[in-house]
Amino acid sequence: MDFSQVLDKCGNYGRFQVMILLLYGYTNILGSLHYFSQTLITFTPEHWCFHADLNGLSVEGIRSVYENISASSCTPLLGVVNGTGVVSTNRKCRNWIFNRESGYESITTELKWVCDKSHHPAVGQSFFFMGSVVGTIIFGYLSDQVGRLPSLLMATLCGATGDFITSFVHTLPWFAFSRFMSGLSTDTMYYLMYILVFEYLSPKSRTFGLNIILAVFYCFGLMTSPWAAIWIGNWRRYLWLASLPALGVLIYPFLICESAQWLLTKRKYDDAVICLKKVAKFNRRHVEESVFDEFVKYYRERELQDYKLNSHEDTFLAMFLTPRLRRFTLTLLVKSVIITLSCDVINRNMEGLGTSPFKLFSFTSIVYLPAGVAILLLQNKIGRKGMACTALFVGGLITTATGFMIAHLDPTENALLLAIMVGLGRFGATVSYDAEIQYAAEIIPTSVRGQAVSNIHVIGLASSSLAFYVIYLAQYYKPLPSIFISCLMFFGAGLCLTLPETLNKKLPETLADGEKFALNESFLYFPCFSRKEKNVRTESV
Repeated sequence: MDFSQVLDKCGNYGRFQVMILLLYGYTNILGSLHYFSQTLITFTPEHWCFHADLNGLSVEGIRSVYENISASSCTPLLGVVNGTGVVSTNRKCRNWIFNRESGYESITTELKWVCDKSHHPAVGQSFFFMGSVVGTIIFGYLSDQVGRLPSLLMATLCGATGDFITSFVHTLPWFAFSRFMSGLSTDTMYYLMYILVFEYLSPKSRTFGLNIILAVFYCFGLMTSPWAAIWIGNWRRYLWLASLPALGVLIYPFLICESAQWLLTKRKYDDAVICLKKVAKFNRRHVEESVFDEFVKYYRERELQDYKLNSHEDTFLAMFLTPRLRRFTLTLLVKSVIITLSCDVINRNMEGLGTSPFKLFSFTSIVYLPAGVAILLLQNKIGRKGMACTALFVGGLITTATGFMIAHLDPTENALLLAIMVGLGRFGATVSYDAEIQYAAEIIPTSVRGQAVSNIHVIGLASSSLAFYVIYLAQYYKPLPSIFISCLMFFGAGLCLTLPETLNKKLPETLADGEKFALNESFLYFPCFSRKEKNVRTESV
Protein backbone atom coordinates (compact mmCIF):
# COMPACT_ATOMS: atom_id res chain seq x y z
CA MET A 1 0.00 0.00 0.00
CA ASP A 2 2.18 2.86 -1.28
CA PHE A 3 1.48 6.60 -1.32
CA SER A 4 -0.38 6.71 -4.67
CA GLN A 5 -2.73 3.92 -3.62
CA VAL A 6 -3.57 5.55 -0.30
CA LEU A 7 -4.02 8.96 -1.96
CA ASP A 8 -6.43 7.34 -4.42
CA LYS A 9 -8.55 6.16 -1.49
CA CYS A 10 -8.34 9.56 0.21
CA GLY A 11 -9.20 11.35 -3.05
CA ASN A 12 -6.66 12.52 -5.62
CA TYR A 13 -8.95 15.01 -7.36
CA GLY A 14 -11.60 16.24 -4.97
CA ARG A 15 -12.45 19.30 -2.90
CA PHE A 16 -8.99 19.35 -1.30
CA GLN A 17 -7.31 19.39 -4.72
CA VAL A 18 -9.59 22.19 -5.95
CA MET A 19 -8.69 24.27 -2.91
CA ILE A 20 -4.95 23.66 -3.25
CA LEU A 21 -5.13 24.54 -6.96
CA LEU A 22 -6.83 27.84 -6.07
CA LEU A 23 -4.07 28.56 -3.54
CA TYR A 24 -1.57 27.71 -6.27
CA GLY A 25 -3.34 30.27 -8.45
CA TYR A 26 -3.10 32.88 -5.67
CA THR A 27 0.63 32.10 -5.36
CA ASN A 28 0.99 32.69 -9.11
CA ILE A 29 -0.66 36.11 -8.79
CA LEU A 30 1.79 36.97 -5.98
CA GLY A 31 4.63 35.69 -8.14
CA SER A 32 3.67 37.82 -11.14
CA LEU A 33 3.29 40.96 -9.01
CA HIS A 34 6.63 40.30 -7.36
CA TYR A 35 8.71 39.20 -10.37
CA PHE A 36 7.79 42.10 -12.67
CA SER A 37 7.66 44.81 -10.00
CA GLN A 38 11.21 45.78 -11.01
CA THR A 39 10.00 46.49 -14.54
CA LEU A 40 7.03 48.58 -13.43
CA ILE A 41 8.89 50.69 -10.87
CA THR A 42 11.78 51.50 -13.25
CA PHE A 43 9.89 52.45 -16.41
CA THR A 44 11.71 55.41 -17.95
CA PRO A 45 9.46 57.83 -19.88
CA GLU A 46 10.60 60.27 -22.56
CA HIS A 47 12.73 62.97 -20.96
CA TRP A 48 14.70 66.07 -21.95
CA CYS A 49 17.24 68.25 -20.23
CA PHE A 50 15.39 71.11 -18.54
CA HIS A 51 15.67 74.72 -19.67
CA ALA A 52 13.34 77.59 -18.84
CA ASP A 53 12.78 78.29 -22.54
CA LEU A 54 11.13 74.86 -22.85
CA ASN A 55 8.43 75.77 -20.34
CA GLY A 56 5.04 76.05 -21.97
CA LEU A 57 6.02 73.96 -24.99
CA SER A 58 4.08 70.80 -25.77
CA VAL A 59 5.76 67.39 -25.91
CA GLU A 60 5.80 67.63 -29.71
CA GLY A 61 7.37 71.09 -29.46
CA ILE A 62 10.16 69.87 -27.17
CA ARG A 63 10.80 66.91 -29.47
CA SER A 64 11.02 69.31 -32.41
CA VAL A 65 13.57 71.50 -30.60
CA TYR A 66 15.90 68.55 -30.06
CA GLU A 67 15.30 67.04 -33.51
CA ASN A 68 16.26 70.33 -35.19
CA ILE A 69 19.73 70.16 -33.65
CA SER A 70 19.99 66.34 -33.89
CA ALA A 71 20.86 66.16 -30.20
CA SER A 72 20.05 63.50 -27.61
CA SER A 73 17.52 64.23 -24.90
CA CYS A 74 20.37 64.44 -22.35
CA THR A 75 22.02 67.38 -24.14
CA PRO A 76 21.87 70.62 -22.06
CA LEU A 77 20.69 73.80 -23.82
CA LEU A 78 21.74 77.44 -23.53
CA GLY A 79 18.35 78.46 -24.84
CA VAL A 80 15.83 78.13 -27.67
CA VAL A 81 15.89 80.51 -30.65
CA ASN A 82 13.12 80.31 -33.30
CA GLY A 83 12.24 76.77 -32.27
CA THR A 84 15.83 75.56 -32.45
CA GLY A 85 17.88 74.71 -29.40
CA VAL A 86 21.30 76.19 -28.75
CA VAL A 87 23.59 73.52 -27.31
CA SER A 88 25.59 74.25 -24.18
CA THR A 89 29.06 72.70 -24.13
CA ASN A 90 30.05 73.57 -20.56
CA ARG A 91 26.84 73.00 -18.61
CA LYS A 92 25.78 69.75 -16.99
CA CYS A 93 22.14 68.76 -16.99
CA ARG A 94 20.79 68.70 -13.42
CA ASN A 95 17.05 68.66 -14.02
CA TRP A 96 14.76 67.07 -16.61
CA ILE A 97 11.35 67.37 -18.15
CA PHE A 98 9.52 64.00 -18.08
CA ASN A 99 6.63 62.94 -20.31
CA ARG A 100 5.03 60.82 -17.58
CA GLU A 101 2.56 58.07 -18.46
CA SER A 102 -0.78 59.18 -16.96
CA GLY A 103 1.20 61.08 -14.32
CA TYR A 104 2.85 57.89 -13.00
CA GLU A 105 5.92 58.58 -10.85
CA SER A 106 8.55 55.84 -11.26
CA ILE A 107 11.81 55.57 -9.35
CA THR A 108 13.67 56.86 -12.42
CA THR A 109 11.57 60.05 -12.57
CA GLU A 110 11.54 60.67 -8.80
CA LEU A 111 15.26 60.08 -8.23
CA LYS A 112 16.22 61.31 -11.73
CA TRP A 113 18.03 58.11 -12.69
CA VAL A 114 18.42 59.05 -16.34
CA CYS A 115 21.27 60.00 -18.67
CA ASP A 116 24.52 59.53 -16.70
CA LYS A 117 22.58 57.63 -13.99
CA SER A 118 20.50 55.50 -16.36
CA HIS A 119 22.46 52.39 -15.33
CA HIS A 120 21.20 52.52 -11.74
CA PRO A 121 18.01 50.47 -12.40
CA ALA A 122 20.17 47.85 -14.13
CA VAL A 123 22.36 47.60 -11.01
CA GLY A 124 19.27 47.01 -8.88
CA GLN A 125 18.07 44.36 -11.32
CA SER A 126 21.42 42.59 -11.14
CA PHE A 127 21.23 42.43 -7.35
CA PHE A 128 17.63 41.18 -7.64
CA PHE A 129 18.75 38.16 -9.67
CA MET A 130 21.82 37.59 -7.51
CA GLY A 131 19.38 37.34 -4.64
CA SER A 132 17.28 34.87 -6.62
CA VAL A 133 20.29 32.57 -7.04
CA VAL A 134 21.14 32.74 -3.32
CA GLY A 135 17.47 32.32 -2.37
CA THR A 136 17.00 29.28 -4.58
CA ILE A 137 19.97 27.59 -2.89
CA ILE A 138 18.98 28.59 0.66
CA PHE A 139 15.26 27.86 0.49
CA GLY A 140 15.87 24.77 -1.64
CA TYR A 141 18.09 23.45 1.16
CA LEU A 142 15.58 24.45 3.85
CA SER A 143 12.74 22.75 1.97
CA ASP A 144 14.63 19.45 2.32
CA GLN A 145 15.41 20.09 5.99
CA VAL A 146 12.34 21.74 7.55
CA GLY A 147 9.66 21.04 4.93
CA ARG A 148 8.06 22.51 1.81
CA LEU A 149 5.35 24.52 3.58
CA PRO A 150 7.56 26.42 6.08
CA SER A 151 10.06 27.17 3.32
CA LEU A 152 7.26 28.45 1.08
CA LEU A 153 6.06 30.82 3.81
CA MET A 154 9.58 32.08 4.59
CA ALA A 155 10.43 32.63 0.91
CA THR A 156 7.20 34.49 0.12
CA LEU A 157 7.39 36.75 3.17
CA CYS A 158 11.10 37.43 2.58
CA GLY A 159 10.41 38.63 -0.97
CA ALA A 160 7.49 40.76 0.16
CA THR A 161 9.64 42.32 2.89
CA GLY A 162 12.26 43.20 0.28
CA ASP A 163 9.63 44.91 -1.89
CA PHE A 164 8.28 46.80 1.14
CA ILE A 165 11.75 48.02 2.15
CA THR A 166 12.42 49.10 -1.46
CA SER A 167 9.48 51.50 -1.24
CA PHE A 168 11.41 53.61 1.32
CA VAL A 169 14.83 53.85 -0.40
CA HIS A 170 16.39 57.01 -1.83
CA THR A 171 19.92 55.89 -2.71
CA LEU A 172 21.48 53.29 -5.01
CA PRO A 173 23.17 51.19 -2.24
CA TRP A 174 19.90 50.78 -0.35
CA PHE A 175 18.06 50.10 -3.58
CA ALA A 176 20.56 47.34 -4.46
CA PHE A 177 20.29 45.82 -0.95
CA SER A 178 16.48 45.82 -0.91
CA ARG A 179 16.29 44.33 -4.43
CA PHE A 180 18.72 41.59 -3.37
CA MET A 181 16.45 40.79 -0.44
CA SER A 182 13.40 40.88 -2.68
CA GLY A 183 15.06 38.52 -5.15
CA LEU A 184 15.59 35.85 -2.49
CA SER A 185 12.06 34.53 -3.07
CA THR A 186 11.98 34.77 -6.87
CA ASP A 187 10.62 31.52 -8.34
CA THR A 188 11.25 29.69 -5.04
CA MET A 189 7.74 30.33 -3.74
CA TYR A 190 6.38 29.22 -7.12
CA TYR A 191 8.16 25.88 -7.44
CA LEU A 192 7.68 24.95 -3.75
CA MET A 193 3.94 25.45 -4.15
CA TYR A 194 4.13 23.58 -7.47
CA ILE A 195 5.63 20.55 -5.69
CA LEU A 196 2.93 20.60 -3.01
CA VAL A 197 0.15 20.66 -5.60
CA PHE A 198 1.89 18.13 -7.85
CA GLU A 199 2.12 15.51 -5.11
CA TYR A 200 -1.54 15.68 -4.13
CA LEU A 201 -2.95 15.51 -7.69
CA SER A 202 -3.70 12.41 -9.73
CA PRO A 203 -1.25 11.86 -12.64
CA LYS A 204 -4.02 12.33 -15.23
CA SER A 205 -5.00 15.76 -13.92
CA ARG A 206 -1.52 17.17 -13.26
CA THR A 207 -0.65 18.45 -16.74
CA PHE A 208 -4.03 20.03 -17.39
CA GLY A 209 -4.64 21.42 -13.90
CA LEU A 210 -1.18 22.89 -13.29
CA ASN A 211 -0.81 24.44 -16.77
CA ILE A 212 -4.28 25.97 -16.90
CA ILE A 213 -4.04 27.42 -13.38
CA LEU A 214 -0.59 28.85 -14.19
CA ALA A 215 -1.78 30.36 -17.48
CA VAL A 216 -4.97 31.92 -16.08
CA PHE A 217 -3.76 33.31 -12.74
CA TYR A 218 -0.25 34.35 -13.81
CA CYS A 219 -1.74 36.03 -16.87
CA PHE A 220 -4.30 37.83 -14.67
CA GLY A 221 -1.54 39.17 -12.42
CA LEU A 222 0.54 40.39 -15.37
CA MET A 223 -2.37 42.07 -17.17
CA THR A 224 -3.73 43.91 -14.13
CA SER A 225 -0.48 45.03 -12.46
CA PRO A 226 0.35 47.85 -14.97
CA TRP A 227 -3.16 49.29 -14.60
CA ALA A 228 -2.85 49.07 -10.81
CA ALA A 229 0.44 50.99 -11.03
CA ILE A 230 -1.15 53.73 -13.15
CA TRP A 231 -4.21 53.89 -10.87
CA ILE A 232 -2.03 54.25 -7.75
CA GLY A 233 0.24 56.70 -9.59
CA ASN A 234 3.42 56.19 -7.57
CA TRP A 235 6.04 53.43 -7.52
CA ARG A 236 6.31 53.42 -3.73
CA ARG A 237 2.60 52.87 -3.17
CA TYR A 238 2.58 50.26 -5.95
CA LEU A 239 5.20 48.23 -4.05
CA TRP A 240 2.92 48.31 -1.02
CA LEU A 241 0.14 46.88 -3.17
CA ALA A 242 2.48 44.20 -4.55
CA SER A 243 3.92 43.18 -1.16
CA LEU A 244 1.06 43.31 1.36
CA PRO A 245 -1.09 40.55 -0.28
CA ALA A 246 1.78 38.15 0.50
CA LEU A 247 0.49 38.12 4.08
CA GLY A 248 -2.30 35.91 2.73
CA VAL A 249 0.09 32.92 2.72
CA LEU A 250 -0.09 32.91 6.53
CA ILE A 251 -3.46 31.13 6.25
CA TYR A 252 -1.96 28.31 4.11
CA PRO A 253 -1.01 26.09 7.10
CA PHE A 254 -4.65 26.15 8.24
CA LEU A 255 -5.94 25.04 4.82
CA ILE A 256 -3.30 22.64 3.48
CA CYS A 257 -0.76 20.29 5.02
CA GLU A 258 2.91 19.50 4.50
CA SER A 259 4.07 17.39 1.59
CA ALA A 260 3.30 13.81 2.65
CA GLN A 261 5.99 12.46 0.33
CA TRP A 262 8.59 14.71 1.95
CA LEU A 263 7.47 13.44 5.37
CA LEU A 264 7.94 9.87 4.13
CA THR A 265 11.53 10.62 3.01
CA LYS A 266 12.19 11.95 6.53
CA ARG A 267 10.62 8.77 8.02
CA LYS A 268 7.87 10.82 9.71
CA TYR A 269 5.25 8.21 8.93
CA ASP A 270 2.74 9.27 11.59
CA ASP A 271 2.79 12.87 10.35
CA ALA A 272 2.26 11.65 6.77
CA VAL A 273 -0.79 9.68 7.95
CA ILE A 274 -2.18 12.79 9.66
CA CYS A 275 -1.86 14.72 6.37
CA LEU A 276 -3.58 11.98 4.38
CA LYS A 277 -6.41 11.76 6.92
CA LYS A 278 -6.89 15.51 6.55
CA VAL A 279 -7.14 15.08 2.75
CA ALA A 280 -9.68 12.26 3.17
CA LYS A 281 -11.78 14.31 5.60
CA PHE A 282 -11.77 17.36 3.31
CA ASN A 283 -12.77 15.17 0.35
CA ARG A 284 -15.50 13.50 2.45
CA ARG A 285 -13.91 10.08 2.03
CA HIS A 286 -14.03 7.37 4.68
CA VAL A 287 -10.80 5.39 4.82
CA GLU A 288 -10.35 2.41 7.13
CA GLU A 289 -7.64 2.64 9.76
CA SER A 290 -6.21 -0.64 8.47
CA VAL A 291 -5.31 1.11 5.20
CA PHE A 292 -3.05 3.53 7.03
CA ASP A 293 -1.56 0.68 9.08
CA GLU A 294 -0.62 -1.15 5.87
CA PHE A 295 0.72 2.11 4.47
CA VAL A 296 3.07 2.67 7.43
CA LYS A 297 4.08 -1.02 7.44
CA TYR A 298 5.01 -0.84 3.74
CA TYR A 299 7.34 2.13 4.20
CA ARG A 300 8.93 0.77 7.35
CA GLU A 301 9.76 -2.46 5.51
CA ARG A 302 11.16 -0.52 2.54
CA GLU A 303 13.28 1.55 4.91
CA LEU A 304 14.73 -1.66 6.35
CA GLN A 305 15.51 -3.01 2.86
CA ASP A 306 17.23 0.22 1.84
CA TYR A 307 19.32 0.11 5.01
CA LYS A 308 20.45 -3.46 4.26
CA LEU A 309 21.35 -2.69 0.65
CA ASN A 310 23.21 0.50 1.60
CA SER A 311 23.57 1.18 -2.12
CA HIS A 312 25.70 4.04 -3.48
CA GLU A 313 23.62 7.10 -4.33
CA ASP A 314 23.89 8.89 -7.67
CA THR A 315 24.92 12.55 -7.54
CA PHE A 316 24.57 15.54 -9.83
CA LEU A 317 28.35 15.84 -10.30
CA ALA A 318 28.48 12.20 -11.44
CA MET A 319 26.50 13.27 -14.52
CA PHE A 320 29.71 14.88 -15.82
CA LEU A 321 31.72 11.66 -15.65
CA THR A 322 30.22 9.90 -18.70
CA PRO A 323 30.28 11.40 -22.23
CA ARG A 324 26.60 11.34 -23.25
CA LEU A 325 25.22 12.46 -19.88
CA ARG A 326 27.88 15.16 -19.72
CA ARG A 327 26.77 16.44 -23.13
CA PHE A 328 23.08 16.35 -22.13
CA THR A 329 23.77 18.16 -18.85
CA LEU A 330 25.92 20.90 -20.38
CA THR A 331 23.34 21.39 -23.15
CA LEU A 332 20.53 21.73 -20.61
CA LEU A 333 22.59 24.23 -18.59
CA VAL A 334 23.35 26.40 -21.65
CA LYS A 335 19.76 26.11 -22.89
CA SER A 336 18.46 27.22 -19.49
CA VAL A 337 20.67 30.33 -19.68
CA ILE A 338 19.47 31.13 -23.22
CA ILE A 339 15.77 30.63 -22.52
CA THR A 340 15.73 32.44 -19.15
CA LEU A 341 17.71 35.44 -20.43
CA SER A 342 15.64 35.63 -23.64
CA CYS A 343 12.36 35.52 -21.73
CA ASP A 344 13.46 38.23 -19.34
CA VAL A 345 14.70 40.60 -22.04
CA ILE A 346 11.62 40.09 -24.26
CA ASN A 347 9.25 40.53 -21.30
CA ARG A 348 10.95 43.69 -20.05
CA ASN A 349 11.98 45.48 -23.26
CA MET A 350 8.81 47.57 -23.61
CA GLU A 351 10.05 51.13 -23.98
CA GLY A 352 10.41 53.27 -27.11
CA LEU A 353 8.00 51.18 -29.23
CA GLY A 354 5.40 53.88 -29.87
CA THR A 355 2.98 52.62 -27.22
CA SER A 356 2.70 53.22 -23.51
CA PRO A 357 4.97 50.59 -21.92
CA PHE A 358 2.27 49.98 -19.30
CA LYS A 359 -0.40 49.23 -21.89
CA LEU A 360 2.01 47.24 -24.07
CA PHE A 361 3.07 45.09 -21.11
CA SER A 362 -0.54 44.53 -20.03
CA PHE A 363 -2.08 43.71 -23.42
CA THR A 364 0.74 41.43 -24.60
CA SER A 365 0.56 39.45 -21.33
CA ILE A 366 -2.57 37.78 -22.72
CA VAL A 367 -0.23 35.47 -24.67
CA TYR A 368 0.30 33.40 -21.50
CA LEU A 369 -3.14 31.83 -22.06
CA PRO A 370 -2.62 30.63 -25.66
CA ALA A 371 0.95 29.62 -24.75
CA GLY A 372 -0.36 27.25 -22.09
CA VAL A 373 -2.99 25.87 -24.47
CA ALA A 374 -0.39 25.41 -27.24
CA ILE A 375 1.75 23.24 -24.96
CA LEU A 376 -1.24 21.12 -23.97
CA LEU A 377 -2.31 20.60 -27.59
CA LEU A 378 1.04 20.16 -29.34
CA GLN A 379 3.63 18.78 -26.95
CA ASN A 380 2.27 15.22 -27.01
CA LYS A 381 1.93 15.30 -30.80
CA ILE A 382 5.16 16.80 -32.12
CA GLY A 383 7.29 15.69 -29.16
CA ARG A 384 9.34 17.48 -26.53
CA LYS A 385 12.29 18.15 -28.84
CA GLY A 386 10.05 19.43 -31.63
CA MET A 387 8.20 21.74 -29.23
CA ALA A 388 11.37 23.18 -27.70
CA CYS A 389 13.20 23.57 -31.02
CA THR A 390 10.25 25.08 -32.91
CA ALA A 391 9.37 27.54 -30.15
CA LEU A 392 12.94 28.86 -29.97
CA PHE A 393 13.39 29.03 -33.74
CA VAL A 394 10.07 30.79 -34.40
CA GLY A 395 10.68 33.10 -31.41
CA GLY A 396 14.10 33.98 -32.89
CA LEU A 397 12.55 34.79 -36.28
CA ILE A 398 9.93 37.04 -34.68
CA THR A 399 12.51 38.78 -32.49
CA THR A 400 14.78 39.33 -35.51
CA ALA A 401 11.89 40.83 -37.50
CA THR A 402 11.00 43.05 -34.55
CA GLY A 403 14.58 44.32 -34.33
CA PHE A 404 14.66 45.29 -38.02
CA MET A 405 11.27 47.00 -37.70
CA ILE A 406 12.53 49.03 -34.74
CA ALA A 407 15.54 50.07 -36.83
CA HIS A 408 13.62 51.12 -39.97
CA LEU A 409 10.09 52.05 -38.90
CA ASP A 410 8.81 55.08 -37.04
CA PRO A 411 7.44 53.69 -33.74
CA THR A 412 4.73 56.35 -33.45
CA GLU A 413 3.30 55.48 -36.87
CA ASN A 414 3.67 51.70 -36.52
CA ALA A 415 2.82 51.23 -32.85
CA LEU A 416 0.16 48.56 -33.50
CA LEU A 417 2.46 46.47 -35.72
CA LEU A 418 5.28 46.63 -33.18
CA ALA A 419 2.86 45.70 -30.36
CA ILE A 420 1.74 42.61 -32.31
CA MET A 421 5.37 41.62 -32.89
CA VAL A 422 6.18 42.05 -29.18
CA GLY A 423 3.17 39.88 -28.30
CA LEU A 424 4.26 37.17 -30.72
CA GLY A 425 7.79 37.32 -29.32
CA ARG A 426 6.48 36.92 -25.76
CA PHE A 427 4.33 33.99 -26.94
CA GLY A 428 7.38 32.17 -28.36
CA ALA A 429 9.47 32.91 -25.27
CA THR A 430 6.71 31.72 -22.91
CA VAL A 431 6.20 28.45 -24.80
CA SER A 432 9.97 27.88 -24.78
CA TYR A 433 10.23 28.51 -21.04
CA ASP A 434 7.26 26.36 -20.01
CA ALA A 435 8.24 23.49 -22.35
CA GLU A 436 11.82 23.55 -21.04
CA ILE A 437 10.76 22.71 -17.46
CA GLN A 438 9.13 19.41 -18.36
CA TYR A 439 11.70 18.47 -21.03
CA ALA A 440 14.66 18.85 -18.66
CA ALA A 441 12.91 16.88 -15.90
CA GLU A 442 12.30 13.97 -18.29
CA ILE A 443 15.86 13.79 -19.67
CA ILE A 444 17.49 13.81 -16.22
CA PRO A 445 17.50 10.40 -14.43
CA THR A 446 15.11 10.00 -11.51
CA SER A 447 17.92 9.43 -8.99
CA VAL A 448 19.25 12.99 -9.41
CA ARG A 449 16.22 14.74 -10.88
CA GLY A 450 15.41 17.09 -8.01
CA GLN A 451 19.01 18.14 -7.42
CA ALA A 452 19.83 18.52 -11.13
CA VAL A 453 16.69 20.47 -12.06
CA SER A 454 17.35 22.84 -9.14
CA ASN A 455 20.96 23.44 -10.26
CA ILE A 456 19.92 24.02 -13.88
CA HIS A 457 17.27 26.45 -12.65
CA VAL A 458 19.84 28.35 -10.56
CA ILE A 459 22.18 28.77 -13.55
CA GLY A 460 19.27 30.13 -15.61
CA LEU A 461 18.31 32.59 -12.88
CA ALA A 462 21.91 33.78 -12.60
CA SER A 463 21.87 34.72 -16.30
CA SER A 464 18.80 36.90 -15.69
CA SER A 465 21.05 39.39 -13.89
CA LEU A 466 22.31 40.35 -17.37
CA ALA A 467 18.82 41.16 -18.71
CA PHE A 468 18.89 44.89 -17.94
CA TYR A 469 22.38 45.21 -19.42
CA VAL A 470 21.17 43.59 -22.64
CA ILE A 471 18.24 46.04 -22.71
CA TYR A 472 20.74 48.85 -22.01
CA LEU A 473 22.40 48.03 -25.38
CA ALA A 474 19.54 50.00 -26.95
CA GLN A 475 21.30 53.16 -25.76
CA TYR A 476 23.94 52.48 -28.46
CA TYR A 477 21.72 51.02 -31.19
CA LYS A 478 17.98 50.64 -30.64
CA PRO A 479 17.40 47.16 -32.17
CA LEU A 480 20.59 45.71 -30.63
CA PRO A 481 18.77 43.89 -27.74
CA SER A 482 16.44 42.16 -30.25
CA ILE A 483 19.33 41.16 -32.51
CA PHE A 484 21.36 39.79 -29.59
CA ILE A 485 18.43 37.76 -28.20
CA SER A 486 17.41 36.39 -31.61
CA CYS A 487 20.96 35.06 -32.12
CA LEU A 488 20.77 33.34 -28.73
CA MET A 489 17.39 31.79 -29.58
CA PHE A 490 18.66 30.42 -32.92
CA PHE A 491 21.63 28.91 -31.12
CA GLY A 492 19.29 27.40 -28.51
CA ALA A 493 17.10 25.87 -31.23
CA GLY A 494 20.18 24.20 -32.68
CA LEU A 495 21.16 22.87 -29.24
CA CYS A 496 17.74 21.21 -28.90
CA LEU A 497 18.60 18.95 -31.84
CA THR A 498 21.42 17.39 -29.80
CA LEU A 499 19.04 16.27 -27.05
CA PRO A 500 17.08 12.99 -27.09
CA GLU A 501 13.32 12.77 -27.58
CA THR A 502 11.45 11.65 -24.44
CA LEU A 503 7.87 11.32 -25.70
CA ASN A 504 6.35 7.84 -25.13
CA LYS A 505 9.65 6.47 -23.78
CA LYS A 506 10.55 4.86 -20.47
CA LEU A 507 12.44 7.61 -18.70
CA PRO A 508 15.87 6.91 -17.19
CA GLU A 509 15.91 6.10 -13.49
CA THR A 510 19.66 5.84 -12.82
CA LEU A 511 22.76 7.48 -14.29
CA ALA A 512 23.49 4.21 -16.09
CA ASP A 513 20.05 4.36 -17.72
CA GLY A 514 20.65 8.01 -18.63
CA GLU A 515 23.91 7.21 -20.39
CA LYS A 516 22.19 4.59 -22.58
CA PHE A 517 18.96 6.57 -23.09
CA ALA A 518 18.05 7.01 -26.81
CA LEU A 519 21.51 5.68 -27.70
CA ASN A 520 20.97 5.19 -31.46
CA GLU A 521 18.58 8.07 -32.01
CA SER A 522 19.30 10.55 -34.82
CA PHE A 523 19.64 14.28 -34.11
CA LEU A 524 16.81 14.84 -36.62
CA TYR A 525 14.42 12.31 -35.07
CA PHE A 526 10.93 13.75 -34.43
CA PRO A 527 8.02 11.47 -33.38
CA CYS A 528 5.47 13.26 -35.59
CA PHE A 529 7.51 12.56 -38.76
CA SER A 530 8.24 9.02 -37.62
CA ARG A 531 4.53 8.23 -37.30
CA LYS A 532 3.85 9.54 -40.80
CA GLU A 533 6.63 7.34 -42.24
CA LYS A 534 5.20 4.29 -40.48
CA ASN A 535 1.71 5.04 -41.83
CA VAL A 536 3.05 5.39 -45.38
CA ARG A 537 4.88 2.07 -45.09
CA THR A 538 1.76 0.36 -43.75
CA GLU A 539 -0.38 1.68 -46.60
CA SER A 540 2.19 0.60 -49.23
CA VAL A 541 2.23 -2.94 -47.77
